[in-house]
Amino acid sequence: MKLYDITQELFTSVVYPGDVPPTYLRQLQIKEGAPCNVTVLNMCTHNGTHVDAPYHFHEDGKTIDELDLSKCIGNCSVVEFTHQPDAAQMRDVLKYSEKRLLLKGDVVVTLELAKLMNEYNMELIGIEGQSFGPADAPKEVHLELLAKEVVLLEGVRLGDVPEGNYLLSAAPVKLGGSDGAPCRAVLIEL
Repeated sequence: MKLYDITQELFTSVVYPGDVPPTYLRQLQIKEGAPCNVTVLNMCTHNGTHVDAPYHFHEDGKTIDELDLSKCIGNCSVVEFTHQPDAAQMRDVLKYSEKRLLLKGDVVVTLELAKLMNEYNMELIGIEGQSFGPADAPKEVHLELLAKEVVLLEGVRLGDVPEGNYLLSAAPVKLGGSDGAPCRAVLIEL
């Protein structure tokens, strides 16, 4: 069984412009005489590899602890793009992919692509970027996908992952009432 850890290391991860970078404090340290090591974290829920909940953009949307976890764990397709796909190319992919789809490459999910993904009732879409949508206007894409409760998995690392079908595990940390949460995303070769 081959595993691919597609998660960014948190403290060296890419941070979305304007987000607080993750930091930590060693509250207790064995080397200073403490009985154990204890670390305190300070971070944004959208740091590193993470999942967006509908509440991120919809005031009445589900929070991260209310997400259907079955959307975060299950069969998944990884598809690589060497250039930005248009609607026809994405439709060809969606016809044959699993309902959980990871997009490898520098892909911007536009509003047109998001609407197409909703036509195909996708459960989870993952991207290597830190946010869905164009950098200067991510709101509309988030609104479109999160309205249908599509799980948005952002900040995955697919460089070493060949195209194909896998078992995905990307359950977010259960942060009650939160708009997002970090996750440890792993692909298992089928």
